[in-house]
Amino acid sequence: MSLPEELRKRIDEIIASDRVVLFMKGNRTFPQCGFSATVVSILDHLIPEYTAVDVLADPGLREGIKEYSSWPTIPQLYIDGEFIGGCDIVRELFETGELQQRLGVASPA
Repeated sequence: MSLPEELRKRIDEIIASDRVVLFMKGNRTFPQCGFSATVVSILDHLIPEYTAVDVLADPGLREGIKEYSSWPTIPQLYIDGEFIGGCDIVRELFETGELQQRLGVASPA
């Protein structure tokens, strides 16, 4: 399946709209899956502001982001326009301090 150009452009614009963008199920205050909740918890611990996009509100976006990134699962984290990964990768990067480095923040105690 090919990603429609209009949807690709929309995803490009969402990713470009903020330095940190999380495509997730639910929203920051009410994540709708454990994996999304884990990534929100990590990001909330490190930075005060980022864009969270609820893919459950838009089935086209939910499927489109998977094709866009060639990554089959959600959540998906982007930093400075670069796809970082899903929950397991974000957790691993957090534990090693690499996520904090990418975000330009000090590692919390």
